Amino acid sequence: MWGLGILIPLLGASALRVLQEPGEARVSAGDTVALRCQVEGAESGAVLRMEWVRDGGLEVLCASRLRFVTPLPPSPCPARAPGVQLAWQPPRATLSLPQVQGNDSGRYLCRVTLEI
Repeated sequence: MWGLGILIPLLGASALRVLQEPGEARVSAGDTVALRCQVEGAESGAVLRMEWVRDGGLEVLCASRLRFVTPLPPSPCPARAPGVQLAWQPPRATLSLPQVQGNDSGRYLCRVTLEI
């Protein structure tokens, strides 16, 4: 037996594009690192969920709900990432890691979800 499928197009929906820089950074212990994430393709009233994760998404360093057009001054992330701050100047977010140590090494990823 065949089921009947219904396709409902989302008018005006477009894919988000997320650009992250730098691609790679080599720093010394005690340095401050700024990781940037630019979001393109969101509409002015959009609400985004941004998560910065490390090493394949197993460790969320910082998570925040952001309005696409509303800036967010540098704000501390949760206690599991002491000293780490997130700032949002649409369309770019900056994650600052102060005084990095050897255990801060790894791959960092900016993960953005459009809330609907």
